[in-house]
Amino acid sequence: MKKIVFSVLSILSIYAAFAQDKSVQQMRNEANREIKKDPNDTIPKLWKTGAIFRVNFLQGAQDNWAAGGDNSTLGLSSFFSGYAYYKFGRHSWDNTIDLAYGFLSTTSLGTRKSDDKIDILSKYGYDIGKNWYVSGLLNFRSQFSAGYAYPKDGSPVLTSDFLAPAYVIVSPGLNYMPNKKFSFFISPATLRWTFVKNDSLANAGAYGVDSGKHVRLEFGAYSTISYTTKISENATYTGRLDLFSNYLHDPQDVDINLTNLLAVKVTGVLTMTLAFNLIYDNDVSTVKSDGTTGGAKPQLQELLGIGLQVKL
Repeated sequence: MKKIVFSVLSILSIYAAFAQDKSVQQMRNEANREIKKDPNDTIPKLWKTGAIFRVNFLQGAQDNWAAGGDNSTLGLSSFFSGYAYYKFGRHSWDNTIDLAYGFLSTTSLGTRKSDDKIDILSKYGYDIGKNWYVSGLLNFRSQFSAGYAYPKDGSPVLTSDFLAPAYVIVSPGLNYMPNKKFSFFISPATLRWTFVKNDSLANAGAYGVDSGKHVRLEFGAYSTISYTTKISENATYTGRLDLFSNYLHDPQDVDINLTNLLAVKVTGVLTMTLAFNLIYDNDVSTVKSDGTTGGAKPQLQELLGIGLQVKL
């Protein structure tokens, strides 16, 4: 009898061990099994979002340097670009934000701004066929802090500040987008507000506002062209051209805002950037070397930097 009971218990323990081993193996197989997408799950991804952050550093020091120069140099420039694109059926909604700020500090010149930018763009489109969209556009541009001109003789001259100027554009029109790289928007009826919130600049009638006032309204034609392309595996170019003609005052003097940015990935997160920007606005006066104001001239900016880039 004891032998029979022992035999039965042995068989049961072997079976239990086998069952347990089989159960463990099944769990392993379930864990390693690739989950296949349900063919009935047809919910589209409506939003596409992302961002890029870059920061470039410059530092230098010298002592008793025969070639001359400043004893100490420190510079920093930062750039943030984010986007949120919506697409559903014939409806599209593109939103972008570009922020930039930089400064350069030297022993002889002190600290000066090298870059300052706020640019927010929102554009809705309804597809009417053949790559054309009935669209509405909203654009806001300004800067973070005060800017100065540095004449050879005299103290620095205040030329700009936060919300001085600030531009707001509301523009219904047509948008042509044959692919993801190129976009051409045009509107024959656009409203543009120029804000100058700084009292001293407003009293001087800066940026075309009437002396003592803080807001100027313009009505005219507007167009913006943007282009982005991947030149190579490591190089990307982004360009944008904005044009505005004011019907109410000197429509032949077209305002121009051109931005160009070339980014080359050196290795890992290390990136080299080259930016070239041009602005012409007939209502923006220049500051001469003696500190007095002059007529409007093309404003040119070139920035070259090597630093870190992080994609979000």
